[in-house]
Amino acid sequence: MAVEMLSYIERKSPIHQLTGATKLLCFIIWTFAAMLTYDTRVLLFLFGWSHIIFKLSRTKIKEVSFVLVFILIFMLFNNIAIYLFSPQQGVEIYGTEHILLGSGHFALTAEQLFYLLNISLKYFVVIPVALLFIVTTHPSEFASSLNRIGISYRISYAVALALRYIPDIQREYRTISLSQQARGIDMSKKAKLSKRIKNAASIITPLIFSSLDRIEVVSNAMDLRGFGKHKKRTWYSAKPFQTCDYAAICLFVIILIGSLFITFYDGSRFYNPFI
Repeated sequence: MAVEMLSYIERKSPIHQLTGATKLLCFIIWTFAAMLTYDTRVLLFLFGWSHIIFKLSRTKIKEVSFVLVFILIFMLFNNIAIYLFSPQQGVEIYGTEHILLGSGHFALTAEQLFYLLNISLKYFVVIPVALLFIVTTHPSEFASSLNRIGISYRISYAVALALRYIPDIQREYRTISLSQQARGIDMSKKAKLSKRIKNAASIITPLIFSSLDRIEVVSNAMDLRGFGKHKKRTWYSAKPFQTCDYAAICLFVIILIGSLFITFYDGSRFYNPFI
């Protein structure tokens, strides 16, 4: 059976052993560290750590390859859009101009390429850790983590249901697709792309109706059990903090403090190699 995208993958690893609250806090700290800096040295350091964290999780590239490819395509279009709408942004930031190609307003400069490199590094730093947070955290444990940091358990449970629903809808899509193919609708790579898109559209209607039925069943079940009546609730999947959790949080806090110190010690978020 194919692995569902953005779904929990049960596996024994140091990352899986951490509590959901720890992984959520570490992800927030990591995001702050990556987003607040444009120092290439810091971003390369964080990129190296993200690679180490990915290895520790024992997650295989093929298990998240589709999402990674989609994000890389989005990153490519984002960089193209930045260049088209602000081709001199790098020149304004770094204060110098080294033209590599062309002339005028849309001249390709080393400063602009370096700026786009930093933007791309931010993607490579944050996205792998974000994917790991999703695939190594059970939805119920994730909900308890959100509730532990102060978010209402109603909202937390809604997020958990959404995460659980992602693999469900993928399985439902495959089931409907196989049913349609059994009726003679060609969805294979042998068919033309336009025909495959048209045939895929025929799956949307039954998928929507089956999804609405599933939502109604879950909603009625929660109402019958009095969900939301009390202000607080307990969590079956909640795990207590252990030594590894405190160690992980301390490590990420040290990384954040170090990255901020290196970034702002000269008063600028940007590392300028053109001076």
